[in-house]
This record gives sequence, structure tokens and C-alpha cells, in this order.
Amino acid sequence: MTDDDGSITRRVERVARGDETALRQLVADHLPWIEAHVKKRLSPVARRDGDTQDFVQEALLDVLRDGPHFAIEDAAAFRALLARIVENNVVDRVRYVQRAQRDHRRQRALPTDSVLHLDAPQRCVTEPPVAAARDEQQHWLRLAVELLDAEDREAIRLRDWEGLTFAELGDRLSLSAEAARKRYTRALPRLAEKLDLLRRGQWRGALPRDGGSADSRG
Repeated sequence: MTDDDGSITRRVERVARGDETALRQLVADHLPWIEAHVKKRLSPVARRDGDTQDFVQEALLDVLRDGPHFAIEDAAAFRALLARIVENNVVDRVRYVQRAQRDHRRQRALPTDSVLHLDAPQRCVTEPPVAAARDEQQHWLRLAVELLDAEDREAIRLRDWEGLTFAELGDRLSLSAEAARKRYTRALPRLAEKLDLLRRGQWRGALPRDGGSADSRG
């Protein structure tokens, strides 16, 4: 078997180790489909406010480089999951998410060679090494957060990753502190559900069930 046998898993593992050739191969293989899929789902406001093609390509590069890294050998499944994350990141850009927030996410990233394998359910291991278990759980959480709807993702990022109080969260979301708390509280079980589905190998259940356009409200 050659170093590049066309396997999605091997290419993702190489990208996670910083291999730019493998990155270009993944982009070439999957960008056209993802670009067409995301463009169909974006709202007219999102398509109006930026160059969708450039946004999609930049978002795909960011996702593949910075993670969360995951691999599944079914090309359609891999594209569907990537497209969901890319779509969310494009919406973030259109809504002018502060660069400091994106930088903060990367500062919290796990070691770059960590890859989640989605082809099979994850086995429960009793008493794993504490640090390894914590890192793996954080990686699964990052992937689950990326698959949430825009409002849920924003509430969890701002509250848990930026450490905003509910009053600050409300100011950022143009809500009262109590409404912000309720939005965050509602997002948590949705995150837990997606996390559980991903870890049980049921990734399809973690994707959107409707065909509506992606939100782009500021």
C-alpha cells in the first residue's frame, strides 16, 4: 500500500500531522460538492454579503487544518459532515464573528495529530489514562459543537469558551440575561444528544433533519 492510497482516513491523518499535499488532495476531491451544497443552503442574505466561493474554500481549509479532525471512509458521509461544519463557519464569517473568537478556538485545539474515526461506534473503556481521556472527550465535544445549529453553537461558544456571564451573553445576542440563560440551557441537551450520536457511530442523526437555508442573522 502506498503512502497515498486514496483512503480518506489516511489522508486526514496526514493532514492532522501537517501534510499540505494531503490537504490539497482532500480539497480537490471534496470542495466542488461541498461548495454546491453549501451555496444551496445559505440564505439570500449570506450569499449577498460575501463571495460564497471564497468563503467556502477558506472555511474548508480552516476545518481540515484546525479540526476537529475526523475520518469516515464513506465519501458521501465525509462530505456531508464536512459540509455541515463548513456551512456553519461560512455563516460565522458572514455574521462578522470576531477574529478573537476564532483565535480562541484554535488556542483550545487538541494536538494536531488527533483524529476521530467515525466508521464504528466507540467502545467504552473503564478507567483510561486521565489526560488521554480528557483530550479525547474535548475532541468529540468540538466536533459535536460544530454540528449544532447556529444559535446553539454561538451560545455555547460565548458562554463556555469565552467565559461570558449571562448578562454579557445577553448583550452579545441582543437578549435579556434571563433569555440568554434559557438559550444556553436549551442548547446543552442538544449538544449532549449530538455527542452521544457521534460516539455511537450514528453520525447521520447528528446532521440537520430539514433542508432549510442556513441562518445569517447578526
